[in-house]
Amino acid sequence: MTKLYDRNEEGVVTLAGHNVRDLVEQFGSPLVVMLEDEIRERCQLYRGEMAANYPRTQVHYAGKAFLTTGFCRLLQDEGLGLDVVSWGELETAIAAGFPPSWILMHGNAKTYRDLERALEVGVGRIVIDNDTDIERLAELTARTGKTVKAMIRVAPGVKPNTHEYIATGQQDTKFGFNLIGGDAERAVQRIVDVPGIQLVGIHCHIGSQIFEAKPYALAIDAMVEFYAKIQREYGAPVDEFNMGGGLGVNYDEDTPPPAIAEHIAVSCKAVLDAAKHHNVEPPLLYMEPGRSIVARAGITVYTVQSVKKIDGVRNYLSVDGGMTDNPRFALYQAKHPVLAVEHMDEPADEVWSISGRCCESGDMLQRDVKLPELKANDLVALLYTGAYTYSMASHYNRVAKPAVVLVREGQVGLLAERDTTEDLLRLDRIPEWL
Repeated sequence: MTKLYDRNEEGVVTLAGHNVRDLVEQFGSPLVVMLEDEIRERCQLYRGEMAANYPRTQVHYAGKAFLTTGFCRLLQDEGLGLDVVSWGELETAIAAGFPPSWILMHGNAKTYRDLERALEVGVGRIVIDNDTDIERLAELTARTGKTVKAMIRVAPGVKPNTHEYIATGQQDTKFGFNLIGGDAERAVQRIVDVPGIQLVGIHCHIGSQIFEAKPYALAIDAMVEFYAKIQREYGAPVDEFNMGGGLGVNYDEDTPPPAIAEHIAVSCKAVLDAAKHHNVEPPLLYMEPGRSIVARAGITVYTVQSVKKIDGVRNYLSVDGGMTDNPRFALYQAKHPVLAVEHMDEPADEVWSISGRCCESGDMLQRDVKLPELKANDLVALLYTGAYTYSMASHYNRVAKPAVVLVREGQVGLLAERDTTEDLLRLDRIPEWL
């Protein structure tokens, strides 16, 4: 894998050959830096390993992890499709010129507007998640005369070992139709009776941050059995199986991440074995990686604003960002390695907690990390912030969102500009009686 960072002879962190202090001086702080080579390498690894292990494959990137118009261009360049879950994500892709036929629309609460726009632009697949999706698609296809290719999302009853907030495949989930109890089969009966909906495949996603193969194997067998039943008993032209994503990322420099190649090999073999067991031709197989493509490609740089030492209790480094640009610690107590950007050659003999600028005691980025002695205006960088950070950013406390830059050797380009005062105030209105 691509080396994520280096240091120059002065002990300053460099990213793709760019001095981090120089990047901050050009684009401001905080700053999200995305490593282009790392992203491309992982896109190519997914596509190559899928093709090597299975006869017919598609790789669709999960846009919720990180998405901008420029990033859509990079995905298109690498031949990946795109999963979207909202009108806004769909419009981002369309604005980038991303091929609509490469887009899958997901979501457990799609609005009528979402579905109407998806049909209008001609997305490749819509993943039906609930009865309302069926009703709305029936009405829209009848009104417009269009036909939509759809998958049905199924909760296979598999609960992986992950945080409860990001587990999605068990019975107690807001996503999809439960396989256990017959909800999924009843939904298939309804779908095949709608002339404008062509049911071409089934979909499941058991969760995120999954590190073991067993939950996938259990879900795959149950799903392929259901796939075979749809073919036999309902005559639907299903030919696709989307097994979702969810491969975990270790947010720890000392622990290697799960091997993408191994995950793909094991999953593809499980689908082939299940297809043989249930006497069906192997379906077109989709994977939907998100975090495992972009997480380790992102580095967020902050400037220390204040230092507070409480003897025998805790030492705080307060920075100019926080839960507004990275809510992962507040949500999940997520780990991120931390670098003292301009002090890499100094001993890390102090224990610091990195606190954000919001008026919340819970606005922390990391607790109890070893770094050198630092002071105001020093830079710190959190590694592996490419996924579920900028995409979850907010304007709490009216804090501006950071700029995002894409870097490679010799080149730097903006993926997103930093918010301005005008951006923060643009949607405000003052009622006429005030």
